[in-house]
Order: sequence, then structure tokens, then C-alpha cells
Amino acid sequence: MTNTHPPAAGLLERVHNITPLIADNAAKAEELRKPVDEVISALEATGVFKAFVPERFGGYEIDTQTFIDVGLAVSKACTSTGWVTTFYMEHNWMLAQFPPETQQAIWAKQPYILAPASISPNGVAEQVDGGYTVNGRWSWGTGVMHADWVILNGMVQGGDLPDPRLFVVPISDIEVDDMWYCAGMEGTGSNDMIAKDLFIPAAHSESLMGMGIGRGSGTGINNNPRYTHPMLPLLSIAAATPSIGAARHALELFQERLGGRAIYGTLTKQAERQSAQILLGVSTIQVDSAEILIRKVGEQLDAWGRSDEICPPEERSRMRVQIAQAVHMCRDVVQNLMKASGAGAHIRPHPMQRVLRDINTLSCHTVFDMDIGGENYGRLLLGMEPASPV
Repeated sequence: MTNTHPPAAGLLERVHNITPLIADNAAKAEELRKPVDEVISALEATGVFKAFVPERFGGYEIDTQTFIDVGLAVSKACTSTGWVTTFYMEHNWMLAQFPPETQQAIWAKQPYILAPASISPNGVAEQVDGGYTVNGRWSWGTGVMHADWVILNGMVQGGDLPDPRLFVVPISDIEVDDMWYCAGMEGTGSNDMIAKDLFIPAAHSESLMGMGIGRGSGTGINNNPRYTHPMLPLLSIAAATPSIGAARHALELFQERLGGRAIYGTLTKQAERQSAQILLGVSTIQVDSAEILIRKVGEQLDAWGRSDEICPPEERSRMRVQIAQAVHMCRDVVQNLMKASGAGAHIRPHPMQRVLRDINTLSCHTVFDMDIGGENYGRLLLGMEPASPV
């Protein structure tokens, strides 16, 4: 972890300055099945992982639009690296929900955490004297290969009602199972995390129910509306922004290819064909529309942070579906561009095939499941309880 402390001003410019390095290492990240060490170090030097650290600990407390700007810059250069970057940023927001003593203990010693976080209830927690004993295996450990901490979800046993809690523990306390062989997003290194009879002090746990509505036990000490909006829409934006970056990259690759690709059996450049012109124009507008939609949700999220009211389930559900729609639009754009790029774009060294694999895999994240999100929103519109957590 870098010891430099660059100021908040100029953050986006610093990130843009290292995007050539990120792009040059995109293929290597996929080959290594994890982010490249040099790239993570360069990102750290920009200060980007301090984005959601509270100001009183030297953090930036950036707004959601800046968060999207940063995520787009990194993801356009490498979808996998962008994914890890946005989640590293967002997981510091999660830490700001933990008890004040835990925030103090961690951020007083380091400027930010590099942590995967699993909110899937794959762990079992048993309450014991002074804390909890946790066991479980958690998949999709985005960022675990460069992590210093991890955030795990465990269902506390023995109560009358479900009690999902998040636990923050040092990376040295868990086992990492190197199993991340994936059709896409391989450069994220999202390996499994395993805990066996792990004791975790009570202060290093936080209710997922409270965090989910932006009312974790530690929010009161961080005097910024950044921390009092719901969690899931921010998580969804963190996951969705790389899809915009990937689609922007695909548009650039397609446009470059049009000028040099002749249609088989003719002397006509593909750029001169009306079908290619239509595809480029319509696809560009579709990606623009997806970005506008995500940014609109970001505005709504920040507004709920400024409100004294808790964001209701209908609003949280609607934002999730809107973000999922934006991701599906970007995925469809990349698929259509690939179809029109010819067989040469499928050759392994061509970056378009990596963008396609990445966005196909990315779009399968559970927060983008339209059946789940649409059902919840439809039920809430009908005055019914949601079928799954929102």
C-alpha cells in the first residue's frame, strides 16, 4: 500500500494519466487471472481508493458522479481492472457503516482498505462471548488477490428472525482458494474466500439490514450525506459502470476497424456501407442512453443521502431495475458490434473478443437479473411484499 497522500483535487486527472498503463496491461491481467501489481500500485498512487473514506480520516468523500467518472476511465482501459477499482472504492463506503471504534482502529493505521466484500449469506455466524465464530465459503471475491482486509456475510444462528451480519477481518485470517477460471472478467482474480472457526470481535461486525438502508451504526460520526443513502444502488452502480466503459471501448474498436476492413470479394470499405453507419450511430446513442440512466440513478442516490427519510423499498427496487436495464443495453451493443466486426475480431490478440467475454460475464451479476429485479418492483407497485431483499 502506498504511503503517498495526494489531494482530492485532481483525482480524475491522475486516473486518466495512468489509463494507458492500464490498457497496456489488460491482456496480461486476463492471462494472470488477477489485476497486474504495477497497475494496482499506480491506482493507489492516484489516491482513488480514498474516494469514500470519511474526510476525518483523510478521505475524499466524493459524489456519485465523480465515482462514475473514475470508474468509466479505468473500465474503458480494462473492464476487469475497472470492476476491481469501483468495488475497492465502494467497500470503503461499507466500512464507514461499521462501529466507530472499528473505523478508528483501521483507518487510523492506513488511509483505505483494499477489500473484497460478499453480501451473499454463505457464512454461518455463532454468537459467543465477545463476538462471533464464523464459518463459510464465499465466492466472487473481487479484489481478494491484492486485499489487506475482507468483508464477509454470515447469518447469525439462534434468533427468531434472520440476522445477516457483515464481518471485517484481516486477509491473513482467511484462506483464498485459487479457483478463478472464468469465461470472462478473468482479470479480476475473484477467487473464493474460506473461513474456518474464525473468531471475530463484536465491534468488527455490522448489521446488513442497517447498512442496506444507509443507517449502519457508524454513520452518525461521519457528517456527510454520502453515507446515509441505501447500499444496493451504490453497489449496483459500482458493478454497472464497467459495462459502460467496456461498451465505449468496443465502440472505439469498431469505428477503427470500419476504416480499414474491406468487405470480402469487393473493394468497398465497411465504413462506406449504410448498415455499418447505422449500427455505429445507433449503438453510440444506446451507450449514451445507458450512461445517462446510470448517472440519473446516481443523482437520485445522492438526493436520498441528503434526505432525512429512509429510501423506501419501491425506490431502491426501481433504481436496481434501471441500472440492470443500462447494463443489458451495453451488453447488447457489444454483441452487435462483435457480430459486425468479422471473424478477425475473434482472434485471441484482438481486444474486442476480451471486451465481449467480459461484458457477457459481468451482465450475469445477480443485481442485473431482470427477473428478480422486475418481480420485486412489480410486486411493490402492486402493494405486495418483495420476493427477495431490496
